[in-house]
Amino acid sequence: SSASAACFASALPGRRAARRGALTVRAGSGGAPPAPHDEKDEPFDARGFRRELSQTDQYNRKFIKDPESAKAMEDAGIGMVSRGGLVSQMRESGFSYVRDDVTVKLADAYGFCWGVERAVQMAYEARKEYPGQNLWITNEIIHNPTVNEQLLKMGVKFIEETPLGKDFSGVQEGEVVILPAFGASVHEMKLLAEKGVSIVDTTCPWVSKVWNAVDSHKRKEFTSIIHGKWEHEETVATASFAGVYCIVKDMKEATYVADYILNGGDRNEFLTKFENAYSKGFDPDIDLDGVGIANQTTMLKGETDRIGKLMERTMMEKHGVKNLNEHYTVMDTICDATQERQDAMYKLVDAKPDIMLVIGGFNSSNTQHLQEISEDYKIPSFWVDTPGRLTDENTILHRLAHGELVETKDWLPKGDLVIGVTSGASTPDKVVEEVLDVVFATKAKLSSAAVAA
Repeated sequence: SSASAACFASALPGRRAARRGALTVRAGSGGAPPAPHDEKDEPFDARGFRRELSQTDQYNRKFIKDPESAKAMEDAGIGMVSRGGLVSQMRESGFSYVRDDVTVKLADAYGFCWGVERAVQMAYEARKEYPGQNLWITNEIIHNPTVNEQLLKMGVKFIEETPLGKDFSGVQEGEVVILPAFGASVHEMKLLAEKGVSIVDTTCPWVSKVWNAVDSHKRKEFTSIIHGKWEHEETVATASFAGVYCIVKDMKEATYVADYILNGGDRNEFLTKFENAYSKGFDPDIDLDGVGIANQTTMLKGETDRIGKLMERTMMEKHGVKNLNEHYTVMDTICDATQERQDAMYKLVDAKPDIMLVIGGFNSSNTQHLQEISEDYKIPSFWVDTPGRLTDENTILHRLAHGELVETKDWLPKGDLVIGVTSGASTPDKVVEEVLDVVFATKAKLSSAAVAA
């Protein structure tokens, strides 16, 4: 409707419009594609809107820790802990397990984090609280196929992603929409509020902390340098709460930005290089005078730190040490769970296992970085998302850190073997146990064949 279009137009700061398809709404869905904001209008206060929404009966972000919901998750094999299972046994016995010629070394921080457990249980609680209502979710609740399949079995519907963006046309007034653990853009929140749905917000508090950081940059009229992947749902959401922003995916891109700050460069080349990764109207010749650092919570902690230090040094060199606070700001927004899992992975690869098994969703950023650590240490490493990627014929279909899906035959050698195991923050213990079941079965088959020979 034209009213919805006008409302969305006012939701966008002058320097930014919804560039990504993920923020687009199809015609007839109760809203129109976000329109560029009139520079003469006051910028939309995204944080203020979310705060006001949270005070209405339409919005719920309470985690009531319902024991029945927790048990239902456990019974479905997606609880945070598989009680009495192999992973629990390893945790209670020095994170190690030996069966025949296989020694498994489990990372001492792995698997479901608190924010993920909270989000999934809130979805289960919503199903219980609204038993007769249509339940929707704006994206995968977390990046794990096993968990999302369970939600589908519970009757939760997923908003369809189309070439034009998400299609909210099926969502009707009075229905229930769940926002996932990595959040949703403020534009989606505004659309849902206008549609008159009940919103269950499972956004991880660590993600909300990043939104607060970019909001503080906006209030200081600083540009947010966001360490993340511009197409990742969490970063899309974070960018919607920012004012002026530029997203860098790694140290190489951050170094390019720092060099431009100090020495200038080809403006068109900059804009082409970071296409899709900056706010509307962004001008590197104007908007890099003051910067603040934020991050996608699942990125490599050490790299985020290095990018922050690089920008700090750059601003000191450009503007002088005494003027640093007028041109640079940073808040600690690195997620504890991400940091703990990465630190545990470094400890595990330092012990030099024969091979590594990394278990987690193929679209999980935090799992990707665990795989990346192992590859950097030159340890044969196999990243799988489900036990279906392995067969007891000793083949494995696995993903490399930078996206390639590879089938490897005879990946498990004969004889004694030490396997390091970790799992991403969205991976239930039960999935890890099911993967190890296939490993043990394969090794037993190899041993039997060797004896028979």
